[in-house]
Amino acid sequence: MTPRSRWVLFLVSTPLVLFVSVGGMLGATAPSAPQQGFPHLRVFEDVVARITATYVEPVDMTEVMDGAMRGLTDALDPASAFLSTGEVAAIEAKTPPAPADTGLVVMRQYYLRVLGVRDGSPAARAGLRAGDFIRMIDGQATRDMSGVTGARLLRGAPGSKVSLLVLRGTTIDPHVVDLVREVPTGSLATGKRLPGGEGYVRLSSFGAGAAASLRKEVDALKGAGATGVVIDLRGIADGAPEEGIAAARHFVKTGVLTSLVGRGTERTPISAAAGDGAITLPVVLLVSNGTANAAELFAAALQGNHRAELVGEPTTGLAAVQKLVKLPENHGLWLTYARYLTPDGAAIHERGLRPDVFIEPQAVAFGDTPPTTDEALTKATERLKASKK
Repeated sequence: MTPRSRWVLFLVSTPLVLFVSVGGMLGATAPSAPQQGFPHLRVFEDVVARITATYVEPVDMTEVMDGAMRGLTDALDPASAFLSTGEVAAIEAKTPPAPADTGLVVMRQYYLRVLGVRDGSPAARAGLRAGDFIRMIDGQATRDMSGVTGARLLRGAPGSKVSLLVLRGTTIDPHVVDLVREVPTGSLATGKRLPGGEGYVRLSSFGAGAAASLRKEVDALKGAGATGVVIDLRGIADGAPEEGIAAARHFVKTGVLTSLVGRGTERTPISAAAGDGAITLPVVLLVSNGTANAAELFAAALQGNHRAELVGEPTTGLAAVQKLVKLPENHGLWLTYARYLTPDGAAIHERGLRPDVFIEPQAVAFGDTPPTTDEALTKATERLKASKK
């Protein structure tokens, strides 16, 4: 091995050694746990040596090292990511996000995958749907992009434009979608009476205030004579976990709502308290593969406490807590360190919730008009009527 190769190996191995050490500090309980990574580091050093000595042209070791770090987090959950110096600086500075957005919630899944689309948003009007993949944002490829970066790039000043290259389903032809960012407006929840007299509440977001808005709509429907309510959580993927838990408190009088557990730590149960459970109407929840985060915790709490059936598709499985772990040279990790559980102790994160009544998702080709019939809502209404007999 040449002196240059030894020097490169020292430079690129040091961050990985630190990464292993950070992993130990975050939760390794056995004294031998960090040592388990050393054989892999030796393989890594050999790979680097061969790249620097044998590859057809000189390589940029910064790019190689960044790729290696992204590869480490790619093997974790979609919420964890290797962060650039700029991303770390923004998180540490607590820089508020730009005020306007496209209405998209995204996560990393090879490219950026659309989790949810806010009702009435620029993305919704353009026909984007949960499950779409964003291949580029303003010409910047998303292949190696974290969800943190993607969310930041989708936001901007009111009236500013962003161009997306979108893939849907099995089609190989991407579509260019140009959006104009807007500041979200309107109510977080809207309610109406269905033809049979049942109540229906659609949440457009689980942002701050959603729990109060949901209760207001359900109370209004009850006052108008509704004897049960369908709550539509399809495609709702935003919001802090606390908002979903707060919403569940309106419906669950007693019992565990969820638990939070980290590696090597005891479960921390979060239970209903005195005064909770004011809403006693029968409830059915509509869920989809775009139901995540706060909405997923809300659904888990009601399903687990036998307060509601779930109708639709399996949910996303995104119910965890992340934090910044600093690395040398001002890089960082956005790392999942704790996850939420269902009331009976099952993991939600990366598993999702299974509906009580499964509805086959309706495929819609890009540019086509969505079906006018809503099989899931029809089935939810039937289940709501049956629950009152």
